[in-house]
Amino acid sequence: MTEKELIRRCCQRDPVAQRELYETHAPKMFGVCYRYVCDREIAKDLLHDGFITVFAKIGTFRGEGSFEGWMRRVFVTTALGYLRKNDVFRESDREDVLLQFGSCDASAVERMEAEEIVACIARLPHGYRTVLNLFAVEGYSHGEIAEMLGISEGTSRSQYLRAKNHLYRMLERQEML
Repeated sequence: MTEKELIRRCCQRDPVAQRELYETHAPKMFGVCYRYVCDREIAKDLLHDGFITVFAKIGTFRGEGSFEGWMRRVFVTTALGYLRKNDVFRESDREDVLLQFGSCDASAVERMEAEEIVACIARLPHGYRTVLNLFAVEGYSHGEIAEMLGISEGTSRSQYLRAKNHLYRMLERQEML
């Protein structure tokens, strides 16, 4: 079944098509959710909530851009809604004043395994991790991030810089172990 046919049948609430769509995209969308919350159980709940939204709003997909990109935005929005509801951005604003960037030995980072780097990102405070994901991974601008999270553009930039600094420090400590 083509993607277009799959979408058409999902719009008609065909359970076979819905299952196929879920099975095809669930692993990748779980990864999107997990990147924001770093908790498997919460990510599973967000995956479920995201698919409910996808199936409810699939008729609004206009075929502009990729369907996977449209779905990714639904899941990012779902994860951000969870984080906003749990007030993680205000928590992040209570952090100390922006620190100057420490030096990070690039060769040390290059020698680390991807899993070690991902584990360090998972340990970032929620606000830092969210802005880092939106800016560096998803490719949103600070203006878009500010609008999505209900924060100022300056706060988005600050959170991103803090996230990078925090991550560099963790990566340096990880390399020293």
